[in-house]
Amino acid sequence: MGVTPKIAPSMLSSDLANLASEAHRMLNYGADWLHMDIMDGHFVGNLTMGAPVIESLRKHTKAYLDCHLMVTNPLDYVEPFGKAGASGFTFHIETSKDNWKELIENIKSHGMRPGVAIKPGTSVEEVYPLVEAETPVEMVLVMTVEPGFGGQKFMPETMDKVRILRKKYP
Repeated sequence: MGVTPKIAPSMLSSDLANLASEAHRMLNYGADWLHMDIMDGHFVGNLTMGAPVIESLRKHTKAYLDCHLMVTNPLDYVEPFGKAGASGFTFHIETSKDNWKELIENIKSHGMRPGVAIKPGTSVEEVYPLVEAETPVEMVLVMTVEPGFGGQKFMPETMDKVRILRKKYP
C-alpha cells in the first residue's frame, strides 16, 4: 500500500563538536536516517564536512548516513565517502548531466545507494532518465530551498515537483 517515508533530519545545524551525541539524540527521537550535508564551497557558497567526519561518525553509529553532496565534481568524492562508511550518496543532477551513468555505477560499486537531488529552479523532467535507467537512482531529493545554507525560507512551489514525481512513480 504506498511508500513508508524515511525520516532523515539534517545534521547541518547540529553541534558538530558533539556530532555523535547529536546523532544519537536524533535517532532516539525516531529518525530513520541521518542526513549529512556535504558542501565544497564551489557548487554552493558554503563549506561543510567531508569524508573524515563521516568516518568518525560511523564509529559511533550503525545508522544510515544519507550523504547529500553539494559539490562540483561528485565523482571525486565517491571512493572517499564509500571508504568512510557513507550509506547513501546523493548528487545533484546540475553537476552530473554528462556522467550520471558512470557516477551511479561507481556509487553502487563502492557499496552505497545512489540518489539524485534537484535544485528549485531545475526542471523535474531532468531526473526522469536517472529514475528510469537500467541502473537507476534509488532516491530523488527535491530541494525546497536553494542549496548551500540552513535556515532559509521554504519554497512551497517546489512541492509541485514532489506531486509530479509521485504521480509518475507511484
